[in-house]
Amino acid sequence: MHPTPRPHDLLWGLRPEHLPQEAPAWARAALGGHVPVVVRRAPADAGWVAVGIRGMAREQRHAAWMRVSEIRRLVSPQAVARAGRWRSHAQPQWPALRALSQLAPHLDALCLAWGVTGSLGFELASGITAVHPDSDLDLSLRAPHHLQREWARTLCRLLDEAPGRIDLQLETPYGAVALREWAGEAPRVLLKTQDGPLLVRDPWQLQQVAA
Repeated sequence: MHPTPRPHDLLWGLRPEHLPQEAPAWARAALGGHVPVVVRRAPADAGWVAVGIRGMAREQRHAAWMRVSEIRRLVSPQAVARAGRWRSHAQPQWPALRALSQLAPHLDALCLAWGVTGSLGFELASGITAVHPDSDLDLSLRAPHHLQREWARTLCRLLDEAPGRIDLQLETPYGAVALREWAGEAPRVLLKTQDGPLLVRDPWQLQQVAA
């Protein structure tokens, strides 16, 4: 029995024949190669999970839904981080790989579950080439309890010392907020929830703020 899928988890088990007739041909071809799909943040009926299919081209992204009963394997971003396969990557000099190697010990020291998402997380989990020299490093950090904005600023400074572009999302119990946004001065920040984006004063309190 797999745990409940969460945003950014990678799932195996969706097959071409599971897609609706109007799905693009490239999406069917991708699934025919046993490519995992990524859990996305969107509403889903009971017994289903919202997922996204990645194609070979950057613009090839297709939204779909998958039955929970069809999941054959689940790899979370946190499992990707724990596995540490980036240490043996063929291109350790690329900025995203260098940044991950530099930041991993500091992220471990936070005592919060962190993970690798985006193209690098996809490649490390699946073995399918997805990263190039200009790829960003995408990270997630589970933050079940309120984090002070000054704490976020300190972490941002740490990220700024690493090479390349780094996007870190704080995963609160109600959704995700960009670390850099929470580290800023704006009184309201964008919280990505299952039902769409909300402007909130506190990402750990699910309260929409009127524009």
